[in-house]
Amino acid sequence: MSSLEIAKQYYTSFNQKNWDGMLALLHPEVRHEANQGDVRIGIEKFTGFLQKMDESYEENLTDMVFFTEPTDSRIAVEFTVNGIYKKGEEGLPEAYGQTYVLPAAAFLELKEGKISRVTTYYNLPLWIELVSKPKND
Repeated sequence: MSSLEIAKQYYTSFNQKNWDGMLALLHPEVRHEANQGDVRIGIEKFTGFLQKMDESYEENLTDMVFFTEPTDSRIAVEFTVNGIYKKGEEGLPEAYGQTYVLPAAAFLELKEGKISRVTTYYNLPLWIELVSKPKND
């Protein structure tokens, strides 16, 4: 598969909540650079991240646009995150099922036919604003 095909399959797996499908596309020493926090190295740490995300968020990505470069080793993707905030995390607002729509982007690097780096960017202050609306009782 080309890098573009691998990237598209990775995000299809994400939208299908096929975590095993996503993990199968990752290099064993994948470097995960999340928008906030520490860099995670390796599939085990990435798996832990996915589990935490699955507990706290229900997300679907739409409006995906993929960009490639001539060496077929890097992909950029722009998308819209359509989410539900299910479970609060330390340092973030309380969760009670708030919905959000947020623009985001990611950069993927591939080597040996596997995704070796995932770097994700989004506007965290905007996300906090979107989920900080008062709870309607």
